[in-house]
Amino acid sequence: MDFHIDRTSGLPPYLQVVRQVREALRLGWLAPGDQLPTVRDVVARSGVNANTVLKAYRELELSGLVEGRQGMGTFVRFGLGSTDPKVMAVLRARLVVWVQEASEAGLETEDIVALARSVIVEMKGVTVE
Repeated sequence: MDFHIDRTSGLPPYLQVVRQVREALRLGWLAPGDQLPTVRDVVARSGVNANTVLKAYRELELSGLVEGRQGMGTFVRFGLGSTDPKVMAVLRARLVVWVQEASEAGLETEDIVALARSVIVEMKGVTVE
């Protein structure tokens, strides 16, 4: 798993790591027993400070999603996905096509996110960060 840190985001880097792990769990990309990248690997690949990664992993551990094993690493304890991974894959593929169409129509990334967010809020009645 590679973490992508958006330095222009208003979201602190450690929360971006937490969010990406939670999303990977929901999408079925991470499952119980899987090992998260080592702190050293995350630092090398993303350029964030080791303390940032440790803070994110600690947050995930406090929420019960992962556990640190002395000398072995950090492992997933629980998944978050409740939908069949095959269904998620089909829906994701359809979303990829939609995002491509939106991009070809001239929408920028922020426009696409705003549009998706507005539909989620309208349909589900919840706000999305």
